Amino acid sequence: MNVIKVKDRLELEKKIPLMPWYVEKFINYKLPDLSPSSLLEYVRDYETFFGWLLAEGLSTAGQMKDVPLLDLERLHMESIDHYKMFLAMRKTNANSKTTISRKLSSLRSLFHYLSQIAENENFYPLLKRNVMAKVEIKRTHKPKDSAAKLEGKLLQEAEIAEFIDYVKTGYGQDVASNKQATYAYEINKTRDACLVSLILNSGLRVSEVVNLNVEDVDLKKKLIYAFRKGKNDETFKTPVYFRQDAVDDLACYLELRSSVYKAPKREKALFLALANGRQEGERMTKRAIQEMVIKYAKRFGKPYLSVHKLRHSFATDYYLRNDLYKTQEQLGHASPETTQIYAHLTDKTMSEAIDKEKKDGISGAS
Repeated sequence: MNVIKVKDRLELEKKIPLMPWYVEKFINYKLPDLSPSSLLEYVRDYETFFGWLLAEGLSTAGQMKDVPLLDLERLHMESIDHYKMFLAMRKTNANSKTTISRKLSSLRSLFHYLSQIAENENFYPLLKRNVMAKVEIKRTHKPKDSAAKLEGKLLQEAEIAEFIDYVKTGYGQDVASNKQATYAYEINKTRDACLVSLILNSGLRVSEVVNLNVEDVDLKKKLIYAFRKGKNDETFKTPVYFRQDAVDDLACYLELRSSVYKAPKREKALFLALANGRQEGERMTKRAIQEMVIKYAKRFGKPYLSVHKLRHSFATDYYLRNDLYKTQEQLGHASPETTQIYAHLTDKTMSEAIDKEKKDGISGAS
C-alpha cells in the first residue's frame, strides 16, 4: 500500500473528529473519488478557516467542531474579503496567490455540497444561503505563465546527462578536501545517481519515487510500477516507462542495495537510507530526496534545481520528441491542459535551437 497515503489516512482520521459534523459528511461524500492525501488537504484548509472564524468572533461556538451551520449562513461577502486578507497577510506561513485560491476553492466545494447536494430529513438543503457562490476564484496557473516561471531553470538536452554524470563523479572531485562529505558521498553516490537518473528518464514525481519497492522494477521491459498521484485505487499500480539511459544506473544500484544498506528482508523499499545510528536501511523519505537533489544542484551551479524541476526537465525533453497526449500519459497528468506548459517551454527551446543553427551556419560559411 502507498506509504504516503497510509500516513495521510491516519492523520485524516485524527483530524475529522475535530471538525463540525457537516465537514465529516462532506469528506465521506468525497471519499470514493479522492485520495486520503487530497482529503487531508481539504481538512487542513477547513482548520484554517474555522480557526479564523473563531478568532474573529464570527461564530457562537467555543471550538471548531461545534460551529453551527447557521454561522456559515450569516457570513457576508465582507467577511470572506477579510478572510482573504488574513490568508494573504498573516505574519507566519504567508500564503501565495495559488494557495489562497486553493483554500477558497476548498471552501466553495464545502458550501456547494451543503447548499446543493446534502439535505436534511425534510429534503431541504442543509445550508440555505451560500455566500461562497458569489466568490470569484481567479485561476492562478495558466500554462503560459507557469512556463514563463520555469524558463532558464531546467536542465536542457546535454545538461541532463551532464547532471547525472556530475552526481556519479563530479561532486566527489568538488568535495575531495572535505572528509565527512566525501565519506557520505562514497556510500550513497550509486543510489543518488540512480535516483536522479530515474527521475530524469521517466518524469516520476518525488511522492511516486518514495513509494517504489524493489518488486516494482522491470529492467527488461524498462517499466516501473508506481502509485500515481490522484489514483484512488490503492491496490493498483500504474506502469511507467523509463528510458534506456536509466537501465544501467538501476542495475548498478540494485546490485549493491542489500550489501550497502543492510536492509532486513521485510524492507521492500527500492531507495534506502541509513539513518544516523541505525544499522539497517529504511525507506528514504521525501524530504531526504529533496535535500539530496538540492545538495548536488548547488555544487553543479544550478541552485534553483529541485526534484520537481528534474521532472519538468524530463517532460520538456520528452515533449520535444513526442506529442501532447503521450507526454500527458507519461507524466500521469489528469488533464492535457496541465501538459500544455511543455508546449510553451518547447516553443522557446526550439526557437533558440533554430537561432543557434543560423549562427552556426553563418560562422561555418565565413
